[in-house]
Amino acid sequence: MRDRHHTWERPLGARPAGDGQVQFTVWAPHAESITLRLGDSELALEHAGDGVYGVLAPARAGDDYWFCLDGRLLPDPCSRWQPEGLRGPSRVVALPPPERFQAPSLGRLVIYELHVGTFTAEGTFEAAAAHLEELVQLGVTAIEIMPVAEFPGARGWGYDGVYISAPHSGYGGPQGLAALVGAAHRAGLAVLLDVVYNHLGASGVQAMEAFGPYFTDKYETPWGRAINYDDAGCGAVREWVLQSAEGWVREFGIDGLRLDAIHSIFDSSPEHIVQAIVRRVHAVRPDALVIGEIGLDDPLRHGGPACDALWVDDLHHALHVLLTGERDGYYADFGRVSDLARGFAHTPPERFVVYAQNHDQVGNRAFGDRLAPAVRPLAAFCTLLSPFVPLLFMGEEYGEQAPFQFFSDHIDKQIADATREGRREEFADFSQFDQQVPDPQDPATLERSKLTRRADPALVGLYRELLRWRSRLPPGEPAAIEYDEPGRWLRVRRGEFELVCNFGAEATSVACEGSSVLLATDPDCAIVGDGVRLAPLSGALVA
Repeated sequence: MRDRHHTWERPLGARPAGDGQVQFTVWAPHAESITLRLGDSELALEHAGDGVYGVLAPARAGDDYWFCLDGRLLPDPCSRWQPEGLRGPSRVVALPPPERFQAPSLGRLVIYELHVGTFTAEGTFEAAAAHLEELVQLGVTAIEIMPVAEFPGARGWGYDGVYISAPHSGYGGPQGLAALVGAAHRAGLAVLLDVVYNHLGASGVQAMEAFGPYFTDKYETPWGRAINYDDAGCGAVREWVLQSAEGWVREFGIDGLRLDAIHSIFDSSPEHIVQAIVRRVHAVRPDALVIGEIGLDDPLRHGGPACDALWVDDLHHALHVLLTGERDGYYADFGRVSDLARGFAHTPPERFVVYAQNHDQVGNRAFGDRLAPAVRPLAAFCTLLSPFVPLLFMGEEYGEQAPFQFFSDHIDKQIADATREGRREEFADFSQFDQQVPDPQDPATLERSKLTRRADPALVGLYRELLRWRSRLPPGEPAAIEYDEPGRWLRVRRGEFELVCNFGAEATSVACEGSSVLLATDPDCAIVGDGVRLAPLSGALVA
């Protein structure tokens, strides 16, 4: 590792230095004048070179501060706490070091994705901690928290965050997140955090541009201006992101990061920023994970191979169409059992995260509706007994009926109006969505999306049994994957075990080598002669 030689490679933001002092450091090459507003005091900053300014000042954790750029008060781009939201002051943070925790290996991960704001009625980190033991009893080994970096207003999915190192004030801020991580670790659960490094929420663009060239016009993303990873001034921008990624792991004890949509992280540098994130995170903690979400057509691009694992949608899409018959939009290319068979062929399997439901595949439907009850057991069977890393979306394990809709609380009217219109346009290719799409800015859209926790006991029991059997299946890629297109069945051999699935509307018999049904999604599944008799839309584990 080379010695640091750029001033912007020093720790950025507000860092307690002991003896009642805090080191304030900011990169602001666009500023003609810059000072620090600390309480009622205005402090001069020393220019250290490379557009970096700093001062060691008397202060302590809990003190609020601003940077005054050319007469304009702005939060710190590296803020670790925005107690009053995007347009308020930054606050100095000092967290105790997280306790050591041994996270499970990729092969032992069972991930549970949750959104803090809708996981409980209170919508806070503290309230979420009360439900961790239930997940442990289910067989979950890690929670994955949807993005928490400070975003506009009080409601949102989190993918329009602005202050990428500051846990959302409405959820409980940095202390709340640290407490949730600690509670998860004491329960035996690892914690993964979804982070967004492909763009920033539009509400923060002007503030960030006042400091420096955080964005580039060389590329575009579907959600906002692309972050500058390879244009003029990109070195400090890259460091801003790298220190953010390191900070979640070092300061909060986060066990891994899920990088949102790395196919929209554009970087032609010799070391792609995704590779750099992986390198820096592993340097902080070698067993920490970096999981990249990537598009179907380019899993080997955009730094994907450097990641410990990848989110890919093809198994989900193939499974969803077989279960529901939907063929609109991006489902148009799916519908054959062979599509699902190809989805089962990814290798090595422990490097791929799969799911029957997640925030995108539920929430990006016009009405946020979940899978129908009749297909949930087979969907769970296919994902939880697959050789891949399975991910559950909050509530699916007990048959949650509440939707997960798209909601926001944009503080700028123009952005709010554009978000509403964008949701309408998004579903133009989906013929079944001919009703009025819920208004994302309406507080009722969030309220409808909160978990009710009204459970189907039979489904809960099935999930527990599936995860119990999952732990007994041999690791590694399947020994064989076979299917019959007209018969609508799939058979996957994992060691001495066979996963046999019927995606047809009629009962069918499938030849198998096993002599007993260890687990089935339907009580009518049974060994008959040299095969297994499967009810419609059912699966059986045979040995």
